[in-house]
Amino acid sequence: GVLLPQLAVAAWIRRMAIRKWVWVLGAGLSAVSLLAMGLVGMSLTGITAGWAIIFALVVFSLSRGLCSVSAKDVLGKTVSKSRRGRLMGLSAGIAGAFTLFIGIGIETLGRDAGAVLLSGLLLLGAALWLPAIFSFASLREQPGATEGGGNAFSAAMENLALLKTDAAFRRFVTTRILLLGVALAPPFYVLLIQEYSAGLAGLGLLIIAVGLADSISAPIWGRMADRSSRRVMALASTLAGLLGLGVVLLAISDSALLGNPWVMALLYLTLIIAHSGVRLGRKVYLVDMADEQSRAAMVAVSNTVIGIVMLGAGIIGVAAIWIGTAGVIGLLALISLVAALYAVRLPEVSE
Repeated sequence: GVLLPQLAVAAWIRRMAIRKWVWVLGAGLSAVSLLAMGLVGMSLTGITAGWAIIFALVVFSLSRGLCSVSAKDVLGKTVSKSRRGRLMGLSAGIAGAFTLFIGIGIETLGRDAGAVLLSGLLLLGAALWLPAIFSFASLREQPGATEGGGNAFSAAMENLALLKTDAAFRRFVTTRILLLGVALAPPFYVLLIQEYSAGLAGLGLLIIAVGLADSISAPIWGRMADRSSRRVMALASTLAGLLGLGVVLLAISDSALLGNPWVMALLYLTLIIAHSGVRLGRKVYLVDMADEQSRAAMVAVSNTVIGIVMLGAGIIGVAAIWIGTAGVIGLLALISLVAALYAVRLPEVSE
């Protein structure tokens, strides 16, 4: 979400006829970052370990920016409009299945492994990037146009002007900002679980919920997004909003259900299903809305705006001091319902 890096990437991509190598570079740096974090967790302690992990996390974040901008650009060039949702849904579903197995492993074997377990997962994540790199590099990508890729600063200003000149894109970015009501909710659900149960004994259950939710729902959301991605965003955001309001009612009544790890895992699973739909819907919508000339710029601008908004969204965490965790969940639920209204009014692009 850093301004010039994201927009500079878009300018760089627009100068390249073959764009998949940008993703390969981002993936390689992501793998190195995860490898570094895993090794730090196993070998360093204290403030040295903290700063080393923060540095690696910054590199990882910037690397993911490279992947985010380039992946959507390559997707738009290599996959037809009516199949993009299914492809994204299938890939997210497969990833969810892997997450499910990891959650089962943590729940049955690794609750007390601590830093060793987390470091091992980071190293596994680094290793999984390698086959992804070889797979993506083998894509047959047709050369694209290379006009419009000036120097980073001028290109950044030109790209930002899209928010002023393109009304449809501006409405999408506004909707995506409101959809943060769904994206920001999961940590507060975890905090609520901590308040009503003994620590994070159910961490494995939460990871299982994430994996199960993605593996089951993502392919369905993907097929639906090929028909109408705006409706997917609206439906998923409505689900998250109604779920949040239900959780608030349980908290107000001090229901014993909130102390049941299986109930909380089910609520969390439902939230992740909604988040999966929002994520897939917005990705498909943006790729379908943009053309080859504007896609990289739109992705970069959208990511940049969201990054800036999320910096300011830290105030929501501070709000928990006054209104409590359940209050924040309720606030995010209301924002999610407003997002649904904005999403359903977006112009159709999937047809």
